[in-house]
Amino acid sequence: MDEAPWPVVWEVPCPTVALGPHRYDVRYRALVMGILNRTPDSFYDRGRYFDFDGFLAKADQLVVEGADFLDVGGVKAGPGPEVTVEEERERVIPAIEALRARFDLPISVDTWRASVLRDALAAGAVVGNDISGFADPDYLPVAAAAGASVVATHIRIGPRVPDPEPVYDEPVVDAVSRFLRARAEAAEAAGIPRERVMVDAGLDLGKTEPQSLELLRAHHRLAALGWPLFLSASNKRFLGDLVGTGVDDRRDASHAAHALGIALGSRILRAHDVRGARRTADVMAAILESRQERSA
Repeated sequence: MDEAPWPVVWEVPCPTVALGPHRYDVRYRALVMGILNRTPDSFYDRGRYFDFDGFLAKADQLVVEGADFLDVGGVKAGPGPEVTVEEERERVIPAIEALRARFDLPISVDTWRASVLRDALAAGAVVGNDISGFADPDYLPVAAAAGASVVATHIRIGPRVPDPEPVYDEPVVDAVSRFLRARAEAAEAAGIPRERVMVDAGLDLGKTEPQSLELLRAHHRLAALGWPLFLSASNKRFLGDLVGTGVDDRRDASHAAHALGIALGSRILRAHDVRGARRTADVMAAILESRQERSA
């Protein structure tokens, strides 16, 4: 049979992603966002690159490996010691300035605070990656005024809040779809064009392993919402639970999740292993494009 029984998304509804002055054709090719943590307690690298020289060396590595853009975060999503606004600024603003001087690549800031976003955009960032789903009422106006792109992520309660046994009043895919549509529409209403608004299901953020897997399987439904679809599956807990490995041994599982996500419409991969994500994205692009060429 020529048509796969799985609901493969051969072309996405929004075929362009704009990040600052850069525009990308994502009909078939997924972008890779390289993760740069400026935190001493991140779940994956556990502060390995908190030192500034180590941070810059890691950034060099990610760019060589094929990152399309870089994401700088100063506060981890999960519970931990309080990080003040000033501490977050001290972690991310000099880092963004250094990256902007070093590379001609878009820079994203992973923050849910509008005041940090404002300073990050002034320092050279062009994307606000907000895991709170724009809970700060000033977030979208700040982004719109700067012409920035944004990522709307679903989270059940909020950043830094433990949520070990999340319960939803409706099917999780319906809940996440409704939330993301509302947040993306709010971004457009604030004056941010559709190609600058990305949506992310927030796997592991207020989700059990079965809920995250259900959301991953339903990415074609999230892609059909009409905004560029983000996938943040890299080294996540649900993958470790699935294959029975610790955080240092989830690379293959992450690649599998990336490949499936792309087949179902994801076009931005947030990745720790940029080399592997880049290869996965390029192979999947070749597969999707070849099918289009056959049917032309």
